[in-house]
Amino acid sequence: MINNKRVYPDKPTKVYFFGTCLVDLLYPEAGVDGMRLIAREGVKVIYPQNQTCCGQPAWNSGYREQARAVARQQMSCFPNNHPIIVPSGSCAGMMRYHYPELFKGEREETTVQAFAQRIFELTEFLVHVLKINRQDLGKPIKVALHTSCSARREMGVAEEHERLLAQLENVEIAQHMRKEECCGFGGTFAIKHPEISAAMVEEKSDALLQENPERVISGDCGCLMNITGHLKQRESRLRGQHIASFLWERTNATDS
Repeated sequence: MINNKRVYPDKPTKVYFFGTCLVDLLYPEAGVDGMRLIAREGVKVIYPQNQTCCGQPAWNSGYREQARAVARQQMSCFPNNHPIIVPSGSCAGMMRYHYPELFKGEREETTVQAFAQRIFELTEFLVHVLKINRQDLGKPIKVALHTSCSARREMGVAEEHERLLAQLENVEIAQHMRKEECCGFGGTFAIKHPEISAAMVEEKSDALLQENPERVISGDCGCLMNITGHLKQRESRLRGQHIASFLWERTNATDS
């Protein structure tokens, strides 16, 4: 785990929101609900329309120049000194920790280091900066939480996921035996090593199903896509939901 001692700022008046590729293409409701959670606390959310990928696929595959080109494009989308909120531990980790590594020795190094300090994973921002504490308006439900490897080990925000769910008095969190294990997605890992990936998600799914939850909650859409896709192949009724959408659903009076 990289992040363990961070000084958090006071509540800002404005933030940027970085949507991520998978939110844009597959889970748009997660992005919308993440922005709703922030805006409800009186913070203006700015969503730059020309944002795209954070550059992690190129970085992980060893294409440094291509990754720098993508990173430069993303950084140009967030020119003002507002926090940048990311609903993904994986993408947040790329932007906070690997952008400075990517630009080490480059002319933009100092600028990139300052940019990286403005990156916050969504649950981290909700807990430590906005300090949200909302009443649970939903019916009793049992859920299983999956925290991605990046969120748990790189961003260090597994506890933040659990704290937000623990605030919801009608939500029971199933403590499955493979709680800290990878689901097998890992971006290009699932493509390069499909047999290993498939075995990992099967073990993860077995552990989830054993606890008989009504929903799987995660803060990373790649994990949701992998786990719920496998569950669907098994003809399981268990479905996944991004934590932003679950929190909004449970605490928003008009949607309860």
